[in-house]
Amino acid sequence: MASDAFDHTSVIHDLREVRRAGMVRLRGLRLPALTAAAAVVGEGSATNEPPVLAIERLLRLAVSRLDAGSLREAAEYTLGFTQGTRDWPGADRRGRAAGVYGVSVERFRKHQEVVVLGQIAEQIGRLVGEAPPIEGSTRTHRVLAVPVGDRTVSVTLHIHPADLLRDVDVIVVPSNTHLALPEAYKSSVSASLRRAAAFRSLTGELLADPVHRELCDWTVRHRTSGRPVLPGTVAATGSGALAGQGVRRLYHAAVAVPRAGTNDYDVLPADVTRAVAGSLALLAEEGGAFDPPLRSVCLPLLGSGRGGLTYRQSIHAVWAAVDAALCRGTDLAVHLIVRHPVPAGLLVRTLTQGNEPVSPGSRPDRAPSAPGPSAALEEVVFDERERGGRDGKVRDQR
Repeated sequence: MASDAFDHTSVIHDLREVRRAGMVRLRGLRLPALTAAAAVVGEGSATNEPPVLAIERLLRLAVSRLDAGSLREAAEYTLGFTQGTRDWPGADRRGRAAGVYGVSVERFRKHQEVVVLGQIAEQIGRLVGEAPPIEGSTRTHRVLAVPVGDRTVSVTLHIHPADLLRDVDVIVVPSNTHLALPEAYKSSVSASLRRAAAFRSLTGELLADPVHRELCDWTVRHRTSGRPVLPGTVAATGSGALAGQGVRRLYHAAVAVPRAGTNDYDVLPADVTRAVAGSLALLAEEGGAFDPPLRSVCLPLLGSGRGGLTYRQSIHAVWAAVDAALCRGTDLAVHLIVRHPVPAGLLVRTLTQGNEPVSPGSRPDRAPSAPGPSAALEEVVFDERERGGRDGKVRDQR
């Protein structure tokens, strides 16, 4: 299971970003593949280090496992691990690494550097594969007793792909601000649910793509076709073929803001909290119109994929809205879903074992004054520093 968190191509991409920026600028980089790998390798560590330190520790460990000699020496110069090179510009580090092999900088860039980064990635893959699974990781469903206010509620944790969910009234689906679904053959939560909701013939021929059609209708109805909605917007659709699995509604939460001219996204924890709060409000608003009423909702860790949030940031951003709703006495059956044991273990510890919360966007190792995941609610909900106080509290009014 741990090896599921490793993708060689994505790790190479992240390593190139680290080589370019250097270790002193590591904190400002978006490194989802290295973050996931570091979380797996560091799962058994007694320390609760922030992601940036976990990534550096992972890289140092991977480099230390390379064969002693030119390969390891060039890798140390490339990443800035050689004493005194940590703050060197990327060009200077590349030049010194090229000198190790006695070749020109251009030849090193095209040949030896590719090998060096590839070998570091190979060692990271081995470290991930060697990491032991967390306790209980073979269980795909767990019911957690979670303290909320002055009571305890049951939260069901699913550890499997989202398209395997059954008998949950509403699934909250991560979306971009254009409410554009990814192609059905992709591996994201929204792609897998689009695929599962489609109607097909016995031979696999696509007969209808109802979720895509309903989302297009929603944008036309709300006059947003061709332009993005505000982050935090929630658009409700039917569930298509997922109705056969007991899923009745899909709430598409617009949390990912595309970066122009790239394939990347920006996600703010505050927008995730707004989107979850909007989803729960919409459920309360329209739930009674169904027979039987809508009562259960399943939430993935919004923004923790290509959105770039760490698992920890996403957990606190999602749970902030859930905790607030439950503290108000909302009669709601809450389900959480992840695909891998690493975020599952972090969810279990955070919600049930009194781990101190971390305000999304802050350093994960900063200890707050009060225990429990609800202690940072107001800080999470009103964290506007990254958008200059913009009010993005918008949701679908059906």
